Amino acid sequence: MIPGFGRGGADPRRMKKMMKQFGINIEEIDDVSEVIIKTRSKDYVFKSPSVTIMTTQGEKTFQITGKPETVEKDGGETATEEPAEPSIPDDDIKLVMDQTGASEEDARAALEECDGNPAEAILKLMQEQ
Repeated sequence: MIPGFGRGGADPRRMKKMMKQFGINIEEIDDVSEVIIKTRSKDYVFKSPSVTIMTTQGEKTFQITGKPETVEKDGGETATEEPAEPSIPDDDIKLVMDQTGASEEDARAALEECDGNPAEAILKLMQEQ
């Protein structure tokens, strides 16, 4: 049994003392008006949430309590982000070059046409020869 947890529940003074012994500090942030968590597809907006910070060994953990409003993002917001260029690993380019005798530019172009699949790129270049 954990000390301080009897039939009546936890004694708040004992809990604070135990947490202090373990190096845990809990602090409530007052007057929080809004918290927004953004993902690529939606935002979670908490209006007037309760926010608590727990500090343990120098790391901070935030706890947000409240009812979030979920806001779906439309194509307009995500369209402003530049699409990531597909990165072709140098090892794949070298493999295609070694297997086909193609130049680096031709090997890269074939890999890009084949969505980065080395086997398909090799077959494509060998059929062209």
